[in-house]
Amino acid sequence: WVNVDQDSNEEQRSLELSGHVGFDSLPCQLVNKLVARGFCFNILCVGETGIGKSTLMSTLFGRTFENEEASHYEEEVRLRSQTYDLQENTVKLKLTIVHTAGFGDQINNEESYKPILDHIDAQFEKYLEEELKIKRSLFNYDDPRIHVCLYFISPNGHSLKALDLITMKKLESKVNLIPVIGKADIISKNDLKNLKRNIMNELLSYGVQIYQFPTEDEDVAEINSSINNCFPFAVVGSTDDVKIGNRMVKGRMYPWGAVQVENEDHCDLVKLREMLLRVNMEDLREQTHSRHYELFRRCKLEEMGFKDTDPDSQSFSLQETYEAKRKELIRELQHKEESMRQMFVNKVKETEAELKEKEKELQERFEQLKRLHHEEKKSLEEKRRELEEEMNAFNRRKVAADTLMGQALQGCSQQPLKKDKDKKK
Repeated sequence: WVNVDQDSNEEQRSLELSGHVGFDSLPCQLVNKLVARGFCFNILCVGETGIGKSTLMSTLFGRTFENEEASHYEEEVRLRSQTYDLQENTVKLKLTIVHTAGFGDQINNEESYKPILDHIDAQFEKYLEEELKIKRSLFNYDDPRIHVCLYFISPNGHSLKALDLITMKKLESKVNLIPVIGKADIISKNDLKNLKRNIMNELLSYGVQIYQFPTEDEDVAEINSSINNCFPFAVVGSTDDVKIGNRMVKGRMYPWGAVQVENEDHCDLVKLREMLLRVNMEDLREQTHSRHYELFRRCKLEEMGFKDTDPDSQSFSLQETYEAKRKELIRELQHKEESMRQMFVNKVKETEAELKEKEKELQERFEQLKRLHHEEKKSLEEKRRELEEEMNAFNRRKVAADTLMGQALQGCSQQPLKKDKDKKK
């Protein structure tokens, strides 16, 4: 054995063993454990409604996945997640497929990407919470993080839409992004070739980073290098069997012929399946953990007040960092509490001033009505007095008239008697 001081510049020497020890079986032990536990793989399918996302998933995995048919009249983008337990030979796979219902169907698509980013961050948050627990169970924890995003591009048109560019630019730092052209059998080979070229030119022009299959491993370097030149994949999905000659194959039957989905001359489905599932699935999982999740974790911990130390600086205490962050949060809460208290006091004062103003207005209105009532009452009293005076004057005139009338009648009755006396005389 060799003991080497870490601060010295001596190189460690490799020693030959005198016989078989047994730790060369570690890879086999690891494989057996992983096979017994099973694997998780999560796929996010982003694309317009009706572009063939569900059909492609069923075609890739060779079985029909039940999926609720999406409507073109969704008010907002909704993410639907479905998990399936698959097994191939002795390998178990927990597959989660996430669909974006309503993506691109709204009149205003300016913020259509936000629910997708929120979902990806939410899965990162779940994993981080599990990782920061005192009692963790990461070994048996089903990884909810998105390992790959298949972004479906419409074959209609000559290039990418503005929504595609914006969404892919937002997704590039969150997930392994693989662009695919859905329903590629509706355009000719020349148009498809031009569309592929235009899409890659636009992605390069706008600086959109898509996932590149790794070329460091010599075993897969050649095939991955060749496939990296095939982006975006032009795919056709189908779960129907069609008869071609004397054999049955998966494809689509048209009046002019049949499209075989597993024929590389017809579409890139085989290449996509080869790269996605058979060759690079583990690299996609590893890139998710080491690149995208680490970026999210670093930003989250920095927000919480944690930071790495430089080699020349002193190591930090986790307890001190926690206490400092706790005091900072308490100060923020106290500041917010004081602000809310001051806001409440100001609001109460404003309300009191408004109520006093209203009370003053009501008092003025009451006094005004009181004056009007008094004036009207005085006016009515005066009119009543005038009416009474008129009635008294009328009564006096009536009495005088009655007196005159009686005197006149009496005078008239006395004149005939006088005449009769005169005649008799």
